[in-house]
Amino acid sequence: MLFKDDENITLIHSGDEYFIMMKEIIENAREEIHLQTYIFENDETGNDIANCLKEAAHRNVKVYIILDAYGSSSLTDNFTKDLQQNGIFFRFFSPLFSFNNFYLGRRMHHKVVVTDGSKALIGGINIGDKYHGNMNTEPWLDYAVQLYCTAAEDLQKLCSDYFFKKGSSRKIQPVLHSADGARIGVLQNDCLQGKTEVCDAYTRAISNAEKEIVIIASYFLPGSKLTKALKKACAKGIKTKIILAGVSDVPLVRRATEHLYTSLLGHNLKIYEWNKSVVHGKAAMVDNKWSIVGSFNLNSLSCYGSIEMNVEIQSVKFAKNLQSDFKKVMNECSEITLETLRKRSGMFKNLVNWVSYQIVRTSMLFLTFLPHLRFLKNYRF
Repeated sequence: MLFKDDENITLIHSGDEYFIMMKEIIENAREEIHLQTYIFENDETGNDIANCLKEAAHRNVKVYIILDAYGSSSLTDNFTKDLQQNGIFFRFFSPLFSFNNFYLGRRMHHKVVVTDGSKALIGGINIGDKYHGNMNTEPWLDYAVQLYCTAAEDLQKLCSDYFFKKGSSRKIQPVLHSADGARIGVLQNDCLQGKTEVCDAYTRAISNAEKEIVIIASYFLPGSKLTKALKKACAKGIKTKIILAGVSDVPLVRRATEHLYTSLLGHNLKIYEWNKSVVHGKAAMVDNKWSIVGSFNLNSLSCYGSIEMNVEIQSVKFAKNLQSDFKKVMNECSEITLETLRKRSGMFKNLVNWVSYQIVRTSMLFLTFLPHLRFLKNYRF
């Protein structure tokens, strides 16, 4: 299929850039909008986007919204009723079972908006002030990709499938579309439906790497398969770098991740900590030709307990752009070495990190396979 010259893919950052782009996409919609996200906050940013969606509905654009019932549990009934009264088709993605404060089942972890099957934003950015930032506060560090190509058609089909509960998404296989000299594919991870495309893509790209791997990861607690792939890459002499959180909205998870540092550094993997804001990014670049951006965290909860959606991009141009951005971030990070780790560690801190690791791994198992509590909404990673 031939593509127009104006079809493109663009790396988008959290903060003003992302929300300005989101509003522009919504405002330019003519027929249909699908928005699916994990967290939608009732704050200045959330209300700004909600008003933009209501204005679209008033233009007779069909607007469909799915929010995760757990991630967005802080929203009031008045907020959601207002959306519906303004002509928006709205529903929560509910778990398999819920009773009072208990939830059992998958979580909708998508962060995507797509309009008219032609333009989309997909990434890891939720809707709220902390992802937007302001003059005094840095936004959480995260990424998205703007798609203006036929891959947006796949996104709209998938979003529509989830909204109307068609169940056909399990049959949709990832297809690489050509656009702007790139190959683009929408990947899903939904273990219950037998979809492990995002997890498999990460493992495959890391295993096949030849020169360089750069990953930015929030809530980094990879399973054994991915950890082995990273260590094997380092053993082959492949430059492997990971950007992690120096500060976190879930300190226990950050301590659990730090428990892994000694092992990873011992395999010559380089670790950089970002301290200017919370790291919420979920992206990677391999060999200046392959990239991935989306909602998938490198931990068991994303592998087995959540519905995730990423975009895979085979493009030298895009990969170099992402690598350049990663370099800027790393220049503002603190590099962690075995020496610096020894200086800031001690027997007590190492014990705390080990205990944190055991607690978080067990908690993730609990959150993935067993009921979880609404009052834990402040820890909605």
